[in-house]
Amino acid sequence: MKTLFKTILASLLLVASFLPVRAQDLHFSQFFEAPLLRNPSLAGIFTGDIRVQGVYRDQWNSFTNAYRTGSLNAEYKMPVGASNDFITTGMQMLYDKAGTVGLTTTQLLPALNYHKSLSDEKVEYLSLGFMGGLVRKSIDLTKMTTNNQYNGDYNPTAPTGETFNTPNFNTWDASVGMSYNTTFGESGQNTMFLGAAYHHLNKPKTSFYRDATTALNPKYVFSAGVKWQVDDFSYFTMYADHSRQGTVNETIAGGLYSYNTGSFVDDANCVLNFGAFLRWKDAFIPVVKVDMRSLSVALSYDVNVSQLKTASQGRGGFELSLSYIGFFDRNNSARDEVMCPRF
Repeated sequence: MKTLFKTILASLLLVASFLPVRAQDLHFSQFFEAPLLRNPSLAGIFTGDIRVQGVYRDQWNSFTNAYRTGSLNAEYKMPVGASNDFITTGMQMLYDKAGTVGLTTTQLLPALNYHKSLSDEKVEYLSLGFMGGLVRKSIDLTKMTTNNQYNGDYNPTAPTGETFNTPNFNTWDASVGMSYNTTFGESGQNTMFLGAAYHHLNKPKTSFYRDATTALNPKYVFSAGVKWQVDDFSYFTMYADHSRQGTVNETIAGGLYSYNTGSFVDDANCVLNFGAFLRWKDAFIPVVKVDMRSLSVALSYDVNVSQLKTASQGRGGFELSLSYIGFFDRNNSARDEVMCPRF
């Protein structure tokens, strides 16, 4: 069964790489640690001047060389004149390698987000973001095998029967999104956001056969989040995303309970976060996260609850994330008085 599963999965990965019209985007279970992949208008929704986040995902490698994915994003916020408006510039980088043939995807996507203040009394913003840049795809033809090479026995010197103009190519991709961010409750201690994004608006061509009639399906993503203060030392944070790409829908939602272990309200030397998320009809995802002032580290694991759970024995994807949020002027005591999008 294990050998059969590996063979089937490797074949599906190969087929998917040659049928881009049906291909779907990569995803992370810790989607809240890769905001630009959700919606470019979520860039800058944090308290600070700069944010750098990295996520690494390792999925199904107990069966085969399936998926290894890494994301790195960086954002920098700048005020606009004397108003409460802000601009966020950012960069989203993604690397993914999958399957026996080493189907590799590399993305380098600059982002720009404008935050328009809607109130002088509290934090309330409407943000419009754009992201676009270079995408490179490649495969290792020396590791590819096809049924043409089997005639009773496997003959690695026999022709594969597949013809490619090139085992690698470059294309361009672009996304646009809008989000609303505000505070509510006593003293504005609670926060929320709503967002919608349209990815692959230029319908990039991603076929190794360079077939001009095929294109990557556009993707629509609807996002929401709420941070609710329980008391001076604890709070709940809930996130949800629903996406649609072609005929495929994906919904993931869940939350984290956070507890400040410090002795004083303003002492956030260590905040412990525990929670779980559910990717509907796919995986249950427990998450543990530790915030140490400007640094955060989180660990999660996908427990497979889909129709593949028998073959995978419930095993899924492991993820590790690291995040840094900081201020450039750490000696400016008035920095927290400046209104800016946050979550």
